[in-house]
Amino acid sequence: MSKPLTDQEKRKQISVRGLAGVENVADLKTNFNRHLHFTLVKDRNVATKRDYYFALAHTVRDHLVGRWIRTQQHYYEKDPKRVYYLSLEFYIGRTLQNTMVNLALENACDEAIYQLGLDMEELQDMEEDAGLGNGGLGRLAACFLDSMATLGLAAYGYGIRYEFGIFNQKIVNGWQAEEADDWLRYGNPWEKARPEYMRPVHFYGRVEHHPDGVKWVDTQVVLALPYDTPVPGYRNNIVNTMRLWSAKAPCEFHLKDFNVGGYIQAVLDKNLAENISRVLYPNDNFFEGKELRLKQEYFVVAATLQDIIRRFKASNSLFHVTHRSVAIQLNDTHPAMAIPELMRILMDDEKLSWDTAWDIIVRTCAYTNHTVLPEALERWPVDLFQNLLPRHLEIIYEINRRHLERISALYPGDHDRLRRMSLIEEDGQKKINMAHLCIVGSHAVNGVAQIHSNIIKDTVFKDFYDVDPQKFQNKTNGITPRRWLVMCNPGLAEVIAERIGEEYIRDLSQLKNLLKFVDDDAFIRDISKVKQESKMKFAMHLEEQYKVTINPHSMFDVHVKRIHEYKRQLLNCLHIITLYNRIKKEPNKAWTPRTIMIGGKAAPGYHTAKMIIKLITAIGEVVNNDSVVGDRLKVIFLENYRVTLAEKVIPAADLSEQISTAGTEASGTGNMKFMLNGALTIGTMDGANVEMAEEAGEENFFIFGMRVKDVEALDKKGYDAMEYYNRIPELKQVMDQISGGFFSPGEPDQFKDIVKMLMHHDRFKVFADYEDYIKCQEKVSALYKNTKEWTKMVIHNIAGCGKFSSDRTIAQYAREIWDMEPSLEKIAAPDDPR
Repeated sequence: MSKPLTDQEKRKQISVRGLAGVENVADLKTNFNRHLHFTLVKDRNVATKRDYYFALAHTVRDHLVGRWIRTQQHYYEKDPKRVYYLSLEFYIGRTLQNTMVNLALENACDEAIYQLGLDMEELQDMEEDAGLGNGGLGRLAACFLDSMATLGLAAYGYGIRYEFGIFNQKIVNGWQAEEADDWLRYGNPWEKARPEYMRPVHFYGRVEHHPDGVKWVDTQVVLALPYDTPVPGYRNNIVNTMRLWSAKAPCEFHLKDFNVGGYIQAVLDKNLAENISRVLYPNDNFFEGKELRLKQEYFVVAATLQDIIRRFKASNSLFHVTHRSVAIQLNDTHPAMAIPELMRILMDDEKLSWDTAWDIIVRTCAYTNHTVLPEALERWPVDLFQNLLPRHLEIIYEINRRHLERISALYPGDHDRLRRMSLIEEDGQKKINMAHLCIVGSHAVNGVAQIHSNIIKDTVFKDFYDVDPQKFQNKTNGITPRRWLVMCNPGLAEVIAERIGEEYIRDLSQLKNLLKFVDDDAFIRDISKVKQESKMKFAMHLEEQYKVTINPHSMFDVHVKRIHEYKRQLLNCLHIITLYNRIKKEPNKAWTPRTIMIGGKAAPGYHTAKMIIKLITAIGEVVNNDSVVGDRLKVIFLENYRVTLAEKVIPAADLSEQISTAGTEASGTGNMKFMLNGALTIGTMDGANVEMAEEAGEENFFIFGMRVKDVEALDKKGYDAMEYYNRIPELKQVMDQISGGFFSPGEPDQFKDIVKMLMHHDRFKVFADYEDYIKCQEKVSALYKNTKEWTKMVIHNIAGCGKFSSDRTIAQYAREIWDMEPSLEKIAAPDDPR
């Protein structure tokens, strides 16, 4: 028997990784050694693994720079319409491998590194994740950047260069502990500081009204220093820019009024200004009304708009045609301050009339809503504004006055409607409703899946839909198939390419051509084999990193996302305990073995979410150490879930858990990643699950639970958890175990808060879906025993993934919101004559 191929030999055979020409490999080796020597000033005998990573990163970066310069030159000459994607979060992950994929350098680099006697995967593991996001919203922004570059759009991502990204999660005695994410400690080879484009940002001060206009005076100034990161398109030689702002104190900061004793303190106080870009707020789907957060939101907006206007003025003199050159997309309400800030610039600085300025803003701005959860909607106290941004408060009041005047004319005497639609909420402390500001100040408002867009129009923003139905759109989210298939699952990408060619990587709708092979035994075997190899690889990773041994032939049942009550990790817990009880009751039955993996971070201040993590780890302690159960059921909490861990676990998953209460998950994007990587989904009819089931065929999906209309009906009737508890013996047993200390013998009432919540004030109705979920999981277990039928269902799912490419999403934004036309043409490479 021939000896099995090494990972490196296997990788070599994968054509989607690009060709490794001999000269190419030789050049890469030369450049690698040059960077080691001249950039890192290291001799081969003292170089560390990290030095080798940096040498490789610089070598790959060299291939970006020429394309980057040429792309920007191309935009300067052609002066296309530009789109500015404003987001407080960009959850990028690692950059090295993604860059190699998009530049078709993967095989050449692999070969060069191999010839230099180094291990590519070890070097890749030296890179820190750029964790500048919390979850879906920030990762969506990153996928969008990839798609905008791939579709040849002149696009710029603008955000904040947080010194500390999302915290690293450690599990200590079963509890989450947070550790600061010092991702810049060793430097970031992918960014380039641009001090020449530094911009001042103003805070505090007061407003003066003069006959010749309005002045905002006596402000405190913070400087915004931009750092640019290249964003390569997929093999089209286009490289766009992500520009992230860092806060710097101005040189004269407080020093003008220092006395002999105050000089040192004044220099130390520079930290106060620079704190603006220090740390990412770690909340997902939750609003925390802190002054520092409002400063961050205004900081990114004020710096970005100055940049947009500078670029606009370089080729235009007429402001009233701004919307023909500029589109601004607001990723949620976090950058909503763009609306009053642009109003301030156009009126106070550029001396335009209100009506002209307002028309420009509405035609330029568009708003994406990401959630309907009331606790996530941004409502800023007016007194915070009064102090921090007095001029903007005046502008918002005037926007509101004119807005309410219009509503009044349409609905005379309907005072309740005026109250509901006001930008200012008057009950108790006066607050500014940022979503209302965004809707009024934009020409397009979109939800992120069909069901979510409908909910917005029917409920949360119904009043606004009634007066401006033409504003409301849907743009179902998507994911980039470069990172989420070609890069993280090259074996699957190759098996697909062998059947339908490589074009699907830039046109994912071609996956539907796989339906021809749904009964092809060889294809079924190939798909099944790739999955098994991914599972083996992930099992090895778990063993290396966490010393846990799992059965690679068990079903990998994976539930990874932020920990939140609405995502119902607790429903999964109830299933685990039910399964455990059943195995204990009938230990000799032929149970389908499962390894249940749950991962995700809890916001540090979210007590219930932290308790949920403790419950999961406590259940694992009991289940994993029960010899009767053996390896038929294992429960693993995946520590520090992040982009890089997602890239490892998603290709290995058999079952994807998408079990939010219907009407709460706006879209979800992890769901799409699992589907593309050959997992089957157990899910509610929520978010994009609805459209995924439609594309794959409902018969190829494990759908359970209440639909939105059922949830509404139950709300009307009144949800009574006790009714389910008393009616369903297995549920009662499970809850009694949790509350009786079965999973916390040392502290029997450890989980009393969770029990009390589930029994008496569960907004997300876990018990109402329990029975149907358990039944649905039984169907999953039964099908998993039949590998061939399971795999055929997987093929239907992969074939149905075409719609969920972020390329499709971005093409729709471009045509239907930004008035731009995407293009798949290549521009000349830097080494081509122009």
